[in-house]
Parts: sequence; structure tokens; C-alpha cells
Amino acid sequence: MQNSNEPTFRENVDRMFDRAAATLDLPMGLADQIRTCNGVYQVKFGVELRGGYQVITGWRAVHSEHQLPVKGGIRYAYFANQEEVEALAALMSYKCAIVDVPFGGSKGALRIRPKDYTEEELEHITRRFTSELAKRGLINPGLNVPAPDMGTGEREMAWMADEYRQLFPNDINGFGCVTGKPVSMGGILGRTEATGRGVQYGMREFFRHPDDVKSAGLTGDLGGKTMVVQGLGNVGYHASKFFSEEDGVKITAVIERDGAVINDDGLNIEKLYQHKLDTGGVKGFAGAQHMEDGAPILEKECDILLPAAMEGQITRENADRIKAKIIAEAANGPVTFNADQSLRERGVVIVPDAYLNAGGVTVSYFEWIKNLSHIRFGRMERRYEEAKGRALVEAIEEAIGKKVSDSITQRLIQGADELTLVRSGLDDTMRESYNTIAEIYRTRDNVEDLRTAAFVLAIEKIAHSYSSMEL
Repeated sequence: MQNSNEPTFRENVDRMFDRAAATLDLPMGLADQIRTCNGVYQVKFGVELRGGYQVITGWRAVHSEHQLPVKGGIRYAYFANQEEVEALAALMSYKCAIVDVPFGGSKGALRIRPKDYTEEELEHITRRFTSELAKRGLINPGLNVPAPDMGTGEREMAWMADEYRQLFPNDINGFGCVTGKPVSMGGILGRTEATGRGVQYGMREFFRHPDDVKSAGLTGDLGGKTMVVQGLGNVGYHASKFFSEEDGVKITAVIERDGAVINDDGLNIEKLYQHKLDTGGVKGFAGAQHMEDGAPILEKECDILLPAAMEGQITRENADRIKAKIIAEAANGPVTFNADQSLRERGVVIVPDAYLNAGGVTVSYFEWIKNLSHIRFGRMERRYEEAKGRALVEAIEEAIGKKVSDSITQRLIQGADELTLVRSGLDDTMRESYNTIAEIYRTRDNVEDLRTAAFVLAIEKIAHSYSSMEL
């Protein structure tokens, strides 16, 4: 929901793209080809509900088909609109290119408020939407693969996968038509928290580079840094939980729909999240100060600001009041183009969304590969790795002349399971991608920030794909 004094979300994405494209020497018209959304399908379908009919409006945008299938989530939100869907589809194309996931970009939405419907009604709506998409090849393992987004989760993906399987019972890769499914339906361990985990891995990599950390006016690693979080949904909850419990980050404030809670000594994210589930909000959380208007808390002094809610939250109107040294964009498009320029002039470092929240699509790719290979990660090599580990233990015992402790033995012989492999693959992806982005930033005089570097990386990769196709 964009501030009326700001460009639209789609315009913001395009301006960031144009800024990066201007640093490159592309063939005439190629930048326009890459930026342009290839197509948008709008659907209006009637569903029988509560003794009558209700017309539901939805969209599925395909931004770029330089790689197939195209990939992107489906959100259920009362404010959804076509421009937003197009912008999100574009970001998906760039995101996939940045992290070397061989998908084009897509996105979908239904204009509904999920809490207004029963579970049975939501299932009916979801299955009907799936049928509409399937008629036009907009859900298919080889063409277009949806995933969860705002207002949807593994439950909705399970309904979509089941509906697709009923429509196309002979498609042996049918479960690959969506990702983010329950593990029992071909999902993959680690997918639910993947975007939040990717945010953590991305920021860990940023803090491994002292010069980058110094540019933000900080030193050291994540331990002891203060953080303000906006949004305690799937991404914000998992990211802040991992930061606080595993990296020693102090979460001093969390902003939600019903205001903000503040504790400068640090909030317990797991307890706060459970309170939100029990009460519907953060108000009334013990041990924290509550403020009815959460928006000004974006301006609270902290080392890291983590916007993990909606696009367009940091604008030209509040950018000058932001006191964070780093903005870690866990959400899509939380900083507008105008705000981005203002913040950079003030020395605020922005770790961009197109890179930082790519954990979801990365693990979605792993799930899709699992569905097409029809074998779970780790099944082929786990026992082999255990055997190698046991042989190593035996060699150590023979060399030192005594038995290795059971705890050390267990660590050495344990083969990698699916979750371990998923986390390892995600960590490697986020590390490699950041280093490529940082290299562009450091070595090209006309690239002035990490966001532009990330867009340059995406544009170059997509341009190479189009050039290879001689388009």
C-alpha cells in the first residue's frame, strides 16, 4: 500500500532497474525487453458461498520467460492489484537471476481478505482459482510454479497441488506444480522458514566483510547489535528468532498492525510470537512498552532496521528520520526509490530485497528438483557418509590407541539429512550471491550501492539468456 506522494510500487522497481541498466552497455531495446512484463492474466470467477454467488478477482503475471518454468508466490490480500502483482513478478525475475536459480519471474494474487472466510470456503476458492490457472498453463511443473506468499501457506499449496493432480492425473511430476507444500505432499524440510533463514544467512555474510560493516559505521559481527523489526509474520518471525537466538542480536522493538512493543533490554521473540497467535496482536505483551501507533518506531535508533511487512514503508517523508545504520530488506520493496536515494546520501547501508529475501525461492527450487527427481534429499548418500565417518573414527582410534567418546563418534558418523542439506545449500547460495554483488559494487566506479550492484548482476544474467536465444 503505497504512499500517495510516492511513485507506485511498479514504478519504484522500474526506476531501480533503470538506474542499474544505465551503467551497462546493452544492445538497443534489450533493457526494455527485460523490464517489460510479458503478460498478465486477470480472472474473475464466481463461487457459490453462503447461499449465493461471490465474484472473486485474481491475477497471475509472467514477467520474464528467459528461463522456464517461471516462479513466484500467490498472495491473498484485500488490497491486491495488478500493478503490485507485476512489480512482484519483476522482482522475482531479478531475484532468481541474482541467486542463480533457473526460473523466470511470476506472481499471483487474489483480492480477498482470508479471515473473512471459513477454511472450507477458502479451500473452495483456492481450488476454483487453481482450475482457472490450469486452463491457461499458469500452473504447471514445467511452465509456471506458484508458491506461498502473504495470506497463503502450505495449506493453500496442498489444495492447489491436489486440485492440479485431479485435473491432470497422468502427470507424474504433478506435485511439482507448486512449492511450499506440506512434506507429506512432496514438500521439503526447511521451506517454511526459508525466507527468514535466508535473511539471516545474507546478513551473516555481510558481517563477514569488515569494510562493508565499517561503511555502515559498525564493527564486529552480529553479536550485540540492536535491531528493530517491522512485521512478525512468517519472514519477520523466523528472521528475528534466528538473529536473537543464534546470533546474539538484541531485538529492541517489534512493529505490528496493532502497534509496537519496545524493550531496550531485548524482546523474547518466541514468547512474543506465541502471544500474537493467542491474542491476535502484540498489545498486552508482558515486559514491554506498547505504543498504539507503531509507524514512528521505524525511526527508533538501532543498528539494523528489518522491514518485513509491506512495500513502501520507508518513503521520502520519513527517510530523513530513520536512525538505523543498516536497513535489511526482508520484505519486498519496503524502501521507495526516493527514500533509497535520501538514505544513501546519509550513509545508510541498504542490503536489498532482491538479494536478501531470496531464501524462499532458493529452497523452492530445491523442492521442485526433489519433486521432479522423485527422491528426497540425502537418501542416496546418507549411509555412505555414515560409513566413511565410522571408518574415520576407527582410524583415529587406531592412531591414538584409545576409544573416541560416543558424542564425538556420533558427530563424525552422522550423515547429512534433508534439512541439513537444504540449509547448507541455502547458506552457500546466499554467501556466493553476496560476494558476487559486493565484487560488482567494489570494482565498478559507476555502481554506487549494493542495490544497484544486485540489479546489475540480474540484468547481466538475464541479458545473457536473451542474447543466447538471439532475441
